[in-house]
Amino acid sequence: MSTQAKEVQGIRFHQAGGPEVLKLEQVNVPAPGPYEVRLKVKAIGLNRVDSMFRSGYYSEQPIFPSMLGFEASGIIESVGAEVKDFVPGDLVSVIPAFSNHQYGTYGELILLPAYAIQKNPSNLSFDQAAALWTSYIAAYGMLVDSANIQPGQSVLFNAASSNTGLAIAQMVNYLGGVSIALTSSASKKQAILDSGAQHVVLTGEEDIAKEVLNITGGKGADIILDAVGGKYFEHLIAAAADRAQVFSYGALSFELAVWPAVPVLLKMLSIKGYNMGDLLMNDTKQKAAIAFVRAGVESGKLLPVVGPKFPLNDVVNAHRSLEANQHTGKIILTVQ
Repeated sequence: MSTQAKEVQGIRFHQAGGPEVLKLEQVNVPAPGPYEVRLKVKAIGLNRVDSMFRSGYYSEQPIFPSMLGFEASGIIESVGAEVKDFVPGDLVSVIPAFSNHQYGTYGELILLPAYAIQKNPSNLSFDQAAALWTSYIAAYGMLVDSANIQPGQSVLFNAASSNTGLAIAQMVNYLGGVSIALTSSASKKQAILDSGAQHVVLTGEEDIAKEVLNITGGKGADIILDAVGGKYFEHLIAAAADRAQVFSYGALSFELAVWPAVPVLLKMLSIKGYNMGDLLMNDTKQKAAIAFVRAGVESGKLLPVVGPKFPLNDVVNAHRSLEANQHTGKIILTVQ
């Protein structure tokens, strides 16, 4: 076990702002504490939270110079004295159960708490493993832990080309449901179908409620997962079944959502906000989620989709790509 601090390249930012505030710097990575591991990073997954945190729009404000990042995979380089479940050489990936005030994943060598590490499923590459836990645990949290989805139920979701959108499609299929994806881009439709969605509706060209009602035999969607908000929220409500469950888990649109009070009342809808915090802070729920996702991956039913890849030193353009929203799957930073 290495007991020495090391100087390596890592990403830091010294003020909130656009992608250009991200800097590749020489950073000091201490030896792991008793309950920590030090990870030689091979791949880093980009997340919308990274962009919000960097911009100063996240619930937690950065402390400068700030780390960032919640997703990565690599090889354990050293472990703390009290770490029992991992040894140097293990291939692992990261669970997003920490604050960027203490830890971050954007670097060649990173320090993490051992509780935020999982061994990689053997059938995944480093890139795929870096794209796994955040999106698939979020999908599990909404569909299984919160909504208790049943076979045959229909799930309507937007931001379908994102890594979480594709994870939702795969998980709905895995659970015996009907996946109905929304996208604003006709060019992404086939990729979304290829990645597992059973149905894709183009929001700019098709009537969302009409298409969903046709797909569901007039019933509407039983579960709705909204990552966008904004002007299309009322269309999601129009597409909802009676007593449907609606989860708001993102705010990609900066427009205010219209609150359609009458259909909410008449359909007796349940509308709730969702984030992963409750699940990740509950040991029993977290273990159940990890076991479920791991079983799905090992069965071949759940498989992360890797999107554009950038080297670590091109992190600025990687974040620009993230915010342009033209990609499908998970944007990955690669580390040599």
